[in-house]
Amino acid sequence: MVSFKKPDLDSFQERIHIATWFVTLCFLLLVTRLVWLQLVSHSKYALLAENNRIAVVPAPANRGLLIDRNGIVIGRNYSALTLDVNAAEIKGNVDELIDDLSKIVLISPRDRRNFKRSLEDSRKMGTFPLRSMLTEAETARFMANRYRFPGVEIRARSFREYPYNELASHLIGYIGRVSQRDKERMQAEIETSKTDDPDALQASFLPGIQYVGKIGLEQSYENVLRGVPGYDQVEITAGGKPVRTLSSSPSIPGKNVVLSVDIKLQYLVEQLYGNYRGAFVAIEPATGDILAFVSKPNFNPNDFVEGIDSVTWKELNDSPQKPLYNRPLKGIYPPGSTYKPFMALAALEKKMRTPSQSISDPGYFEFGNHTFRDDKKGGHGIVDMQKSIVESCDTYYYLLARDMGVNMMHDFMKPFGFGQVTGIDLKGESKGILPSTEWKKNTFKKPEQQKWYEGETISLGIGQGYNAFTILQLAHGMANLANNGIVMKPHLVKAIEDPFTRNRTLTTPKESYRIDLAPENIEIIKKALLEVNISGTSASVFKGAGYQAGGKTGTAQVFSLNSKEYNHGATAEFLRDHALYVAIAPIDKPTIVLALVVENAGFGAQHAAPIARKALDFYLEGKWPKEIPEWKRAP
Repeated sequence: MVSFKKPDLDSFQERIHIATWFVTLCFLLLVTRLVWLQLVSHSKYALLAENNRIAVVPAPANRGLLIDRNGIVIGRNYSALTLDVNAAEIKGNVDELIDDLSKIVLISPRDRRNFKRSLEDSRKMGTFPLRSMLTEAETARFMANRYRFPGVEIRARSFREYPYNELASHLIGYIGRVSQRDKERMQAEIETSKTDDPDALQASFLPGIQYVGKIGLEQSYENVLRGVPGYDQVEITAGGKPVRTLSSSPSIPGKNVVLSVDIKLQYLVEQLYGNYRGAFVAIEPATGDILAFVSKPNFNPNDFVEGIDSVTWKELNDSPQKPLYNRPLKGIYPPGSTYKPFMALAALEKKMRTPSQSISDPGYFEFGNHTFRDDKKGGHGIVDMQKSIVESCDTYYYLLARDMGVNMMHDFMKPFGFGQVTGIDLKGESKGILPSTEWKKNTFKKPEQQKWYEGETISLGIGQGYNAFTILQLAHGMANLANNGIVMKPHLVKAIEDPFTRNRTLTTPKESYRIDLAPENIEIIKKALLEVNISGTSASVFKGAGYQAGGKTGTAQVFSLNSKEYNHGATAEFLRDHALYVAIAPIDKPTIVLALVVENAGFGAQHAAPIARKALDFYLEGKWPKEIPEWKRAP
């Protein structure tokens, strides 16, 4: 018989206990893990297992059309096949994947750059087109090799097209591929919205949103045009091949946006500018409908839809002509003599002048040690209010500005919209500058700069000095004058159209407010504006017109001449005077007002008024200038 000593037995029993505890601990760990997987994390792993079998395929919504006031489509969609890559399924190096695909389908350096930029912007989340508009041969070659590229699919996509290319590009804007910043902004909008509309809530399916408006009406009416994306749940094989569609949530197309713009008028004015830079805005005063919104030069928005190439971007961005700059919305200009009718109306309303009250104009006005000169040497002689507008007498308005003071001018001009945001349905509008003593105090930092000097008031009377307004504001002010003080907010969109029923919901804003003006004072100003085109500075331009139009020419200095005389030809191009013009027609019952600037062109009567005349001839009488190519509707 074998006997164990007590120490050996104790050691053996200790090892048994340790082994028992170890086995028990391992069993408890296994049970805990089992409970965690089966109960706590069941939903997560069930979803992962399901995703091995089911793919959710976004179904982007067709974007709404952009239609002008006469039914001409200026923003539309077309369908084409694209090579799409699911960023989440990219294994390994992106460039290697693109290199392999390029052996089957032609992929340009621009396609490669755009795709990689989309991946970076989205943080590799979502599905993105690598190549658009595939040919039948390319489609067939890829489908034969489909098994080699998991996560890569051929899909039919809807693309945005602007059939008239550069025409109206600054008001239309363009769409571009959605960036991560765009998604974060849209998600924030959804989270902060308090709507219970199921369409709006479904729009939170952001993977279905692949393009968004970047500027112009495409941006400001994004929520209307975009529609609601849908999706398909598709059963797939392990190799990614679709087997069947399990369920679908159809997309809802965006609504059509009907513009107030007459695209033929827009085309005509853009052609009339030729190679000049400038801005032009025409408004229907009774409604606030913007009939034309021209910024020259412009650009081709089609270049931006799939991502603009670096060469084109550099050309646009570095050009001294600034084709990307929205001049009527953002550009601020001294109004020059186009400001004089408003100054005359202010004098009447504030009882600072009567229509018959006259001055003797020697051709200059002295204030302190400074001499403010009239544009006519020797002066205009005896000048009353009408003559001051018809002949554009500077001296009359130097005296008037001195007598009114900067704050009185500011308070009168503000309700007309000068130096104020008009509220147009575009983002990024400039406020401009309507000076006052308070404005200067808040604008400048040094005490000596904050003080208003009386000499600074004088040039304000002729639309110079600190005065700086957008052409949109100038047209808006003319519309308020033509509308007898009734203020209508200017807008580019007239109605929203249902894509199925074609029913339209008008979006024309109601009257904003009224400026308290005496009717007899308005008639005095309108009569003077009419006389400008009969015997005044733009009489030769409007000779023989089949309608009665009021107008006012303007020439605005770009830089101070000091004591030098202006010589247009000897002055550097970008320092030459701007040519301006404003018009109301017909003068008795206005249906159109306009304001325009031709940058660095010189005299308003010579370069701006002729554009206005031809635009009014077309809009009011249907006359088309012989020198301008006929309008052709896009196929």
